[in-house]
Amino acid sequence: MVGCHMTVTEICGPSSPSMLSLEALVGPSSPDSPLSRTLAILFEPSPILFCILEPQLQASLTTVARGITSYADLVGLSISQIQSWDKDLQALFIAAHPRIGENKNLSALSANEQGATVPTSLEVLNRLAHLNACYEKRYPGLRYIIFVDGRSRAAVAEVMEDQLGFAHSLSPSEPAIGEVLSVDIGGEEWTLELNRAVQDVGRIAKSRLISLGLE
Repeated sequence: MVGCHMTVTEICGPSSPSMLSLEALVGPSSPDSPLSRTLAILFEPSPILFCILEPQLQASLTTVARGITSYADLVGLSISQIQSWDKDLQALFIAAHPRIGENKNLSALSANEQGATVPTSLEVLNRLAHLNACYEKRYPGLRYIIFVDGRSRAAVAEVMEDQLGFAHSLSPSEPAIGEVLSVDIGGEEWTLELNRAVQDVGRIAKSRLISLGLE
């Protein structure tokens, strides 16, 4: 992926650009094409987005353009393409989304989705950091992705705890990470979680369309 390691500012500019018409997205493939910039808004910028997804979509759009009549269709086509990748590439793609509870280097849309614009207690942030670490121990190579859908960070922490089988708590260190058992990479449980995460990335992207007034 040499040549595709571009910063968010280099790709999107200092702020998110206006979304273009669907017809304007079709053209030569490049990390700074109109399609790349649009995908960076919907899915978060990453090398795999610019070097793999964007070229594949450009090729697809020339043959299926008549069936793509909305940005929701574009999101659906993107998710279908991602689901056809090898599992390791899918895992790299979802890792472009920030961890739940992170406050640094968030796009404006991510910050709004995660409730970063609303004060969150240090106890909840520390709990989320621990839960992220536990999740990544349980599912090696994956990052916890969830369609927040307006829930607070405290509520999302409880969803994570339920998924991991943990008691609800504000402890920043319990259970110990060393006590968390890892599932097999590529195994059934790992793959089910990967599939759920990819689907939630699509749900997040469609929610962003609503925020942008495109649906």
